[in-house]
This record gives sequence, structure tokens and C-alpha cells, in this order.
Amino acid sequence: MLNKLKKNRKKGFTLVELIVVLVILAILAALLIPALTGYIDKAKERQILAETRQAVMAAQTIADEEYATATPDASIKTNLEADTGKIIVELADIPTPTSITVTVTGGKITNLVYVRDNWTCTYKGAGSYDGPSKVTPAGP
Repeated sequence: MLNKLKKNRKKGFTLVELIVVLVILAILAALLIPALTGYIDKAKERQILAETRQAVMAAQTIADEEYATATPDASIKTNLEADTGKIIVELADIPTPTSITVTVTGGKITNLVYVRDNWTCTYKGAGSYDGPSKVTPAGP
């Protein structure tokens, strides 16, 4: 008779047990979300820095080509934003930035400012970078 009672009894979780488990999972998720946003920002910083390095390499390649074909007294273009900016984006294989400002001195890239999605990174020559840093847009 005892075996009959055990067979008829259903096994499973009660509603209270399931709600307790869901509440615990919600608390754990709430604790993890701030930590994950920090990782997302760090990943974005690294991505912007990598894109800036690629843009510097592409701009230096273009400057080298111009320097090699320039006559001795001709100066190299100091602003590569016009059509050459598009060439930099294609050559570096990076997403289209908000802006790229390049300064060339003596055939070398001395300054490059790369801005994309409210992030900015500056190359200051000789392998030195400032940023990347997030720029908050001015609100109304």
C-alpha cells in the first residue's frame, strides 16, 4: 500500500521553488550587467585604437607615395581629408569615421586625429597615441 501512494505522488518543483530560483537568477543578472558594460567600453577603446593605428599606417603609405613622386621643392599636402581621406579608409579597411585629420611634415605623419561614434583617438607621432576617449555630445 505504501508503494501505491508513492507511485501516485507526482514529482516536480513547486511554484514557490521556481519563483525563488527566478529571483536568484534576476539578482545575479543585475549584478553582472554593470561589469559587462565595463568590458564593452574597454573593447570599444581597443577597437578605436586599432582603427587609428590602421589609419596612421594607411596615411603614412599615402604620404610616402606623395613624397617619392614630389619634386624636391614641392611640399606635400598637409590636409588629407578631401579625397585622400576616402583613400585612407579604403586602404586601412576601417569603418567610415566621423572625421580624420592628418598633418604631414617632411613626408612623415606627425599628427592624426581619428573620430568615430563619439570616440576620439590622436596619433602624435613616433608611436605615441592619446586616447581613445569617449566624447559626450553637447545636449540642448
